[in-house]
Amino acid sequence: MPLSFPLIDPIAISIGPIAIRWYALAYVVGLLGGWFYAKRLTAKADLWGGLKQPKPIDVDDLIVWVALGVVLGGRIGYVLFYNLSSYLSQPLEIFAVWRGGMSFHGGFLGAVLAIVLFARSRGLNPLAMLDMAAVVTPIGLFFGRIANFINGELWGRPAPEFPYAVVFPHAGPVPRHPSQLYEALGEGLILFIVMAFAARRFGFRRPGLLGGIFVLGYALARIVCEFFREPDAQLGFLFGSSFGALGGGITMGMLLSVPMALVGAGAIVLAARGLTRPRQAVEAA
Repeated sequence: MPLSFPLIDPIAISIGPIAIRWYALAYVVGLLGGWFYAKRLTAKADLWGGLKQPKPIDVDDLIVWVALGVVLGGRIGYVLFYNLSSYLSQPLEIFAVWRGGMSFHGGFLGAVLAIVLFARSRGLNPLAMLDMAAVVTPIGLFFGRIANFINGELWGRPAPEFPYAVVFPHAGPVPRHPSQLYEALGEGLILFIVMAFAARRFGFRRPGLLGGIFVLGYALARIVCEFFREPDAQLGFLFGSSFGALGGGITMGMLLSVPMALVGAGAIVLAARGLTRPRQAVEAA
């Protein structure tokens, strides 16, 4: 028997006409959790080597930049990558963010741009700041995927024989993989543990190394989870109709993750060889 979907109201708090949804709270908790963890990382001088160490106030300001980058980039990415034709016919819908529609890959690019611009404005090393962001980002990914499950959205592929399949309220009577929880585990919890260990082991002394590990790790986790996730209805499978034992073909999520994996692997190689470390930091060390 499939599991029943827990009837959780997508609105967490309602005060008169003001309604705060779990999805919004997930963004807030993810940003606050990342802010708290980043403050602790900036306080440890041994992690930074000869690089300029950001001050706690820098983290306070950075969180605003990142929040704007994630929201704007996530929305623009969704419009461009997932539903462009629909938004071209109804351009005002682009601004209706309360109706949903965010892309991680777009939010990722928006956050990267925001961090690079912020680092340059403060005289900090952009790659090292991206490394710090990479360590804390899985916190937001974890809570975001949990919110997706609560909303009953981005559900998995049909899995009638799977003992822990869930019947989602808006996905018909077919039991499906709770792929949102798989992503919370892979892109969130497991990647958080990997990044915490890497930060302890390598610190930020090789700019770009931790960022590369995160980008590669996320891409691999996303590709694996895409085998269990139902593709967006307006896109379907981009290539092929049968791919592996789980069926289905290549999805947009897989396609966008391939260049991420290549960039991550390249960043790891360059950082490991010391090619990203500023000369003054090498001399100081």
